[in-house]
Amino acid sequence: MKSAYELAMERLEKSEPAVKLSPEQKAALADIDKKYDAKIAEKEIFLQGQLAKAGHDERAAIEKQLLNERARLDEEREAAKDKVRQG
Repeated sequence: MKSAYELAMERLEKSEPAVKLSPEQKAALADIDKKYDAKIAEKEIFLQGQLAKAGHDERAAIEKQLLNERARLDEEREAAKDKVRQG
C-alpha cells in the first residue's frame, strides 16, 4: 500500500515531469548560483557600510534598497537559470 506522499508524488510526476539536466547544465546552474551569491554579498557589504554611516532618517531608505537589490538579483538569477534549463 502506498503512502499519501507517494501517491501525491506520482500525480505530480504525471502533471509536471521532472526535468533531467545534463552535467554541463548542472555545472552552469552552480556557476550562476556562485555568481549571484557573490553579487548579493557585495551589495550587502556595501549597504551595511552605508547603514553604519547613515543617520536615523536614512536607515529606512537604505534597508529598503537592500531588500530591493536582493529581490532584483534573485529575479536575475532565476531568469539565468531558466535559460540554462531550457537548453
